Amino acid sequence: MRRAPKAGISPDRSKSWLRRAWPLVRAHRALLITSLTLSFIGLIVQVQIPDLVRVGIDEALVARTEPLAKYVWLIAVLAVVQGVINLLARLYLLRTAYEMEYDLRNIVFAHLMRMPYAFYDRVQSGELLSRATSDIRAVQMYLAFGPSILVQCTIAGIAFALMLSINAPLAVVAMATMPVIAFLGVRMRKAIFPVSWLIQARLAGVATVVDENIQGVRIVKSFAAEQQQVNALARAADRVRWAYATDARIRSRWMPVMDNLPRLGLALVLLLGGLMVLDGEATVGTIVAFNSYVLMLQPPFRMLGMIIMMGQRAAASAHRVYDILDRAPEILDPENPVTPEKRGDISFEAVHFAYPDGTPALDSLDLHVRAGETVALVGSTGSGKSTIARLAARFYDTGAGRVLLDGVDVRDYPLETLRDRVGIVPDEPFLFSVSLHENIAFGHPAATREEVVTAAVAAGAHEFIQDLPEGYDTVVGERGYTLSGGQRQRVAIARALLVNPPVLILDDATSAVDVRVEHEIHEALRGLMTGRTTIMVAHRLATIGLADRVVLIENGRVVADGTHESLLAGEPRYARVLAAGVNA
Repeated sequence: MRRAPKAGISPDRSKSWLRRAWPLVRAHRALLITSLTLSFIGLIVQVQIPDLVRVGIDEALVARTEPLAKYVWLIAVLAVVQGVINLLARLYLLRTAYEMEYDLRNIVFAHLMRMPYAFYDRVQSGELLSRATSDIRAVQMYLAFGPSILVQCTIAGIAFALMLSINAPLAVVAMATMPVIAFLGVRMRKAIFPVSWLIQARLAGVATVVDENIQGVRIVKSFAAEQQQVNALARAADRVRWAYATDARIRSRWMPVMDNLPRLGLALVLLLGGLMVLDGEATVGTIVAFNSYVLMLQPPFRMLGMIIMMGQRAAASAHRVYDILDRAPEILDPENPVTPEKRGDISFEAVHFAYPDGTPALDSLDLHVRAGETVALVGSTGSGKSTIARLAARFYDTGAGRVLLDGVDVRDYPLETLRDRVGIVPDEPFLFSVSLHENIAFGHPAATREEVVTAAVAAGAHEFIQDLPEGYDTVVGERGYTLSGGQRQRVAIARALLVNPPVLILDDATSAVDVRVEHEIHEALRGLMTGRTTIMVAHRLATIGLADRVVLIENGRVVADGTHESLLAGEPRYARVLAAGVNA
């Protein structure tokens, strides 16, 4: 069972991306604070070691007032303690990071599942994959590891305090380069941000090319277009390479300076400290300790540069993720839902509809299908037949007019209830890479094998499933391509039948089965479930002949309605559509 995310992202767009992510961080604060506390304790232990080295050199080697073994053992014990503390801190930090990533990924995926068809009409799948994977990882890395790196950077302050207590002038010299590093870090952050955004956007472009070619590999091969698509990927990869190269050039200008300024501090410490030792104002142990402290300052300032880059990458990625989360689902459950008795009566009243890109589909369409009636929708390509099916299940909302199911506007139904009552089998059935039993039971996961078999028999799928090596436990390949087109369509019909909807819409769903199987499917449907309302987007005369009524659609309107025989005899437009092949 999926664990619900502990927190979400703040919907307030006026906040910075970090403040919007704060609820997610706060939900995991116990783990994060434990990790940061342990990390800080480890730093306290770490900075004690150079001071012990200083005292050991001055007392045991120079003055010979203390045994050397005492300091050796103390240093060894502190090193072991620091190692254990750092191990625990790292363990809790990684756990925090993966918990945040789990929540953020589930938040994004759940939001994507609520988005309507129109959203997916506009957004490329590769773009979504990129935002749900690499962008989320970039945000997670910063939210979890950013605070840890900041804690690691506090070692500079701790070390500076200890150096001041030992030798103030030398401490000031050791830290002289740090303000310059901070200034350069701010400049680098401003330079890197736009490039970080560009990198993530172009990585999404590569993901889109790869995703489309994997899904469309059969089309690519059928046109021998492999090299063409390799070239397309190369062009996308070149754009990513340019963005990364620009990022590398920016880093190459700033990072060497930021990395080496602490070493300049080390040289100054050795120079001034050496003079002070010669003058008797400092000890050899002090110089050795300060050398260790200055070396200790280098990793935090390297990490400071890294956190700046991580922050810019995370900011760019967060904006891309928020761009999805900020798009409100257009198809929502009503505030006061209505669930009338199931009958299967469906009506379209003066329905106007155009797709998000502006393509008109329906123009003042009026259509009534009585409960238990079988109606065939016939028309040329683009006449609006499939759009009728999509509006019936409320995959889109009408632009004007309304769709009624059992006398109630479909917008007044809870979405789950509506889609339980209106089952659709699309013309391109999609199967998941799981067993045939799981594919058929997709809408009713608790279904027994007997219920699955009954639905498969009604859809004409039982016979070929039995002939497979593992029967209903056979796992189909991705998108079901290990099956023929007709077999996939029969499985998809069985999947819809198992939910037992009072309204079944076959969107040219029997186009890939032969006439005999098609007839068997419809005969089985009639014999198995009386009273079912069936709407068929028709492609064949055999399918049309199975309908009680035939409705001719032209330019998004009903232009003729009657039996096949009456339309064929008295409606020239119907005869022309049939003569053209009745394309769906």
